[in-house]
Amino acid sequence: MYDVAQLASISGLSVDTIRYYQTQGLLHPPEKQGRRAVYDEEHRRRLERIRELTDRGYSLKSLREVFSEDSTDDQRVLRAALEQGRSEAVYQPREFASALGIPYPILVSLEKTGLLVPQPGADGEARYTQSDLEATRGAMKLLESGVPLHDLLGLAVEHDRATVAVVDRAIDLFDDHIRKRTRDGKEESAEKVAEAYRDLLPVVTSLVAHHFQRVLVRRALERLEKSGQRGSLKTARKATAAARLRFLWQ
Repeated sequence: MYDVAQLASISGLSVDTIRYYQTQGLLHPPEKQGRRAVYDEEHRRRLERIRELTDRGYSLKSLREVFSEDSTDDQRVLRAALEQGRSEAVYQPREFASALGIPYPILVSLEKTGLLVPQPGADGEARYTQSDLEATRGAMKLLESGVPLHDLLGLAVEHDRATVAVVDRAIDLFDDHIRKRTRDGKEESAEKVAEAYRDLLPVVTSLVAHHFQRVLVRRALERLEKSGQRGSLKTARKATAAARLRFLWQ
């Protein structure tokens, strides 16, 4: 049994930090022995676990997922990994439509085509992030440049179908070669799988974006060359040589 000062000394955390974790629901309250608050080995182990996960980069929001009681340990850790990086501003669908300056029914239509894909919130309701807002504003620039909405939506539907198929295969590869990988006859721990997910997702995303841009540029130049528009081809090649892929994982 420990008082809060002893627990702080053993865990290497300050008394204020321990009490803050209690207020955040990460550490259950101590027992009361008269006026004395008493902590036990379970508190000590929980603090060790918290330190381990925070060292791995887990946010307080993610820690709440890890320590929730509505799922298995593996599910909690993997769900927390999925939640990493979602600390940016969050919008409900109607708020998102307002921020974009479009009527809500249009947002619903865009979701149905796959052009917009919201994220599920902790309550199961659809949510959008600041990154979604910035990306969608970029898509709206295509409309402003003269691309017809009907054609853009048609392309979005086609892209969504192809993306779903590729993503499903990518998930199968992750499951077969990483999540279900065994070492010495034992499956990888949930923490190792979550760590691999966090490390690989931005890499894969960047690779996809890079490949898409390279193929887009190459095909566009090939089409200009076949058309015989030498002036346009020369200008396009010059612009391509000066361009650099800018992609930031968020």
